Amino acid sequence: MTAGGSLSRAGNRITDVAGIGVGHHHLIDDDVVVATATEPGSGWASGSTVVTVADGATTAVDVRGGGPGTRETDLLEPGNSVRGANAIVLTGGSAYGLSSADGVMRGLETAGIGLPMDRQGHVVPIVPAAVIFDLPVGRWENRPDAEFGERALAAAGADFAVGSVGAGAGARAGVLKGGVGTASLTVTEGPARGLTVGALVVANPVGQVVDPQTGLPWGPDDLTHHGLRRPAAAELTRLRALEAKGSVLNTTIGVVATDATLSVPAARRLAMSGHDGLARAVRPAHSPLDGDTLFAVATGERTADPDVAVDIPPGMESDIAVVAALAEASATVVQRAIVSAVVNATGVAGIPAYRDVLASAFVDGLVFGPGDR
Repeated sequence: MTAGGSLSRAGNRITDVAGIGVGHHHLIDDDVVVATATEPGSGWASGSTVVTVADGATTAVDVRGGGPGTRETDLLEPGNSVRGANAIVLTGGSAYGLSSADGVMRGLETAGIGLPMDRQGHVVPIVPAAVIFDLPVGRWENRPDAEFGERALAAAGADFAVGSVGAGAGARAGVLKGGVGTASLTVTEGPARGLTVGALVVANPVGQVVDPQTGLPWGPDDLTHHGLRRPAAAELTRLRALEAKGSVLNTTIGVVATDATLSVPAARRLAMSGHDGLARAVRPAHSPLDGDTLFAVATGERTADPDVAVDIPPGMESDIAVVAALAEASATVVQRAIVSAVVNATGVAGIPAYRDVLASAFVDGLVFGPGDR
C-alpha cells in the first residue's frame, strides 16, 4: 500500500503554531478502483487526520456547506459551556468515518486527557470531527473506523506529510487529485505583530482549484509562494480534456490555528474568515452538496507585540484590532493550504494529480513541499 506527498516544513505549516500537532493514518492500495455509475469500486483509498490541541486552547467552528457531516460542532457554539477541544478529527468515509473520533477519544482517555469530571481522574475528551465524501474511491465499505483515529492520534507531532495522505487519501479537487495541505504566516506589523496563524485543509471540493484556462490557481497573488508559473500549452490542452468526475458529493474541511489568546466568539471569526480563503481558492465553493467546515483554535501561547496604537471605541471588544488582523491572515493561509493540497498530491486510482498533468508549471522543475523553497 502506497501514498504520496511531501513533508511539511517549518515556516509554512499549521504546527508552527505552538501547541498544535498533526497525525495521519490511511490505507491506499496500488490497484484501487474508482466506482462508476454501473460498477462498484474496489480496494482502499481513505484515511483520517487528527489535529491535537494544547490544553487550555479555545475552539470554534463555522459550517458553510449545505451537506456537512460533523460531530460535536454544537458544543463549540459561543453560547455553550465548553471552551475548547482536545483534538479535532478530519476524516474520509463520509458519515461512516465519524467513528474514527471514537478511537481518538479512546487514546486521549488512556492518556488522561479530556474534560475532568471527578476527583478519581475520569475525563471526557472533547473531539469534534468533520468528514469528506470519498466513498466511491475504492470499495464503498472500506472506510476509516476507530482504529484509524487511534493510529492517527498516536502519529501526531510537528512533522507530518501533505498531499495524498490521511483524510486526503481519496480526496478529489475538481478534475484533479485533492489531498491534505498546510500553510502558515507570522504577522509582521500592526496590532497582531508576532502572532502566527496556520491552517491544515483537506481539499475535496466539487469545484476547481485550478483555472482550466491558465493551469494555475485562481488569482495570481501566490504563484511565487507555491513556486508556480504558467504551464506549457500542450499540458493546458490535456487539463481541459479531462472528464469531470462522476460525483457531486464532496466537501473541504480544515483547521485554522493561532497562538493568540482569543475568546470563543473571536476564534469563530478566524473560522469564518477562513471560508473567505476557501472561496478564493475553489470555484464554485460552499455549494448545497458540499459540507465545507472549518474549525478554529487559539492556543494562547503568545502575546502580540503591536507596532501601532489602535483606538477602540467604548463598547467594543478591546482585542478587535488583533482579531481583525488574524482574520485576514486566516483567509490567506486557508487559500494557500488548499493549493498546497493539490500541488503536493499524487495520483490515486487513476485520478490525475496536478504534478502529472501540469509538470512544467513548477518553476524549478520539481515538486516542493511547503517550506522547501
